[in-house]
Amino acid sequence: MTAIESTLVKLSVDFDVQKIRKDFPVLAQKAYGKPLIYFDNAATSQKPQVVIDALVKYYSEYNANIHRGVHYLSGKASQAYDDVRKKVHEFIGSKVEQEIIFTRGTTEAINLIASSWGRKNIFEGDEIIISTMEHHSNIVPWQLLCEEKKAKLKVIPINDVGELLLDEFEKLISPKTKFIAIVHTSNSLGTINPVKKIISIAHKHNIPVLVDAAQAMAHEKINVMDLDCDFLAFSGHKMLGPTGVGVLYGKLSLLEAMPPYQGGGEMISSVSFEKTTYNEVPYKFEAGTPNVADVIAFGAAIDYWNTLDRKAIAEYEHELMSYASEKLKTIPGVRLIGTAKEKTSVVSFVIDELNTLDVGMYLDTLGVAVRTGHHCTEPVMSWFKIPGTIRVSFLFYNTKEEIDVMIDGVKKAAAFLKK
Repeated sequence: MTAIESTLVKLSVDFDVQKIRKDFPVLAQKAYGKPLIYFDNAATSQKPQVVIDALVKYYSEYNANIHRGVHYLSGKASQAYDDVRKKVHEFIGSKVEQEIIFTRGTTEAINLIASSWGRKNIFEGDEIIISTMEHHSNIVPWQLLCEEKKAKLKVIPINDVGELLLDEFEKLISPKTKFIAIVHTSNSLGTINPVKKIISIAHKHNIPVLVDAAQAMAHEKINVMDLDCDFLAFSGHKMLGPTGVGVLYGKLSLLEAMPPYQGGGEMISSVSFEKTTYNEVPYKFEAGTPNVADVIAFGAAIDYWNTLDRKAIAEYEHELMSYASEKLKTIPGVRLIGTAKEKTSVVSFVIDELNTLDVGMYLDTLGVAVRTGHHCTEPVMSWFKIPGTIRVSFLFYNTKEEIDVMIDGVKKAAAFLKK
């Protein structure tokens, strides 16, 4: 028995993965007659039954618009919706509930900051710093802002294993640097960045920092007050919740000073043809009828997370990642992309002479769901001089046995596709 296998056995005493898997109905199905193996968790996680039930219950029992209705259903829906804001506040450790803004996801949250804070505070000649490993959603909004304001976008480089070069980061900071937007955990490399250190360096220069925590939230417990980030964004669907709901956290003083992102109902205090006054935070940034059903179901996902031993599942996922990495290294022609010392449960790789899409499609015939391509991180792929990777990403409901099936599939794909 290898050291990795021994650790997995030890962890299973405290963490019963087979019991956990029963909470996720989709995992019991088959694909092309073979047991479904879902290794695309970095794209979206599967949903436990309690989340599905919460969604169905809302539509079946108390579907109504919220906050302005005076009837029973509206009151019940409003309370359920508002309770989730408190749950998120407690889950990420914000100072007050008002610092939690519901969005459609990480992408909208980042666009909100770029459009609201950015347009008010960025001017011609100013500089914004991001990194090479950012997701497109944390690149394009800043490019748009820089084009509009005639500002400059500066990029932190990475090394051969996919780690940020912090010395180079500090060199990028100048008196013109007005904002930093940084990914916590890379979706394509798995790298966990030293965001707390980056934030500390930035604050010495009075530079606010936005953290893209879309990948991080499902793999480690984040406390925003401990990080001392100014803004933080994440999505519900990557952490067991439904699609179409996300969160923007912002320090209250910053949010109160920002102009509205969109106009409409709920975000107003009073409207006349002469002048409109705006609602208080967070409602100022939540125009229109919100995604009531999915926010409530997201609350059920948070309740589910709170029943789990986060330390145990983090250790388990790390061992799955290590096990898969070591197995892949034994396959001729396989090259791992992203081997940082600090990594989450993402393994990206290429196979010499093979198209990543072909490998992914072959694995799919075996019931193994992976992702191929650039993973919305084209600059990363350009840096490594590759068009894309095959990405396998794990969550705590995955198993070593599933990895073995995937490894066998990769070997077969290499043999079959190289003919």
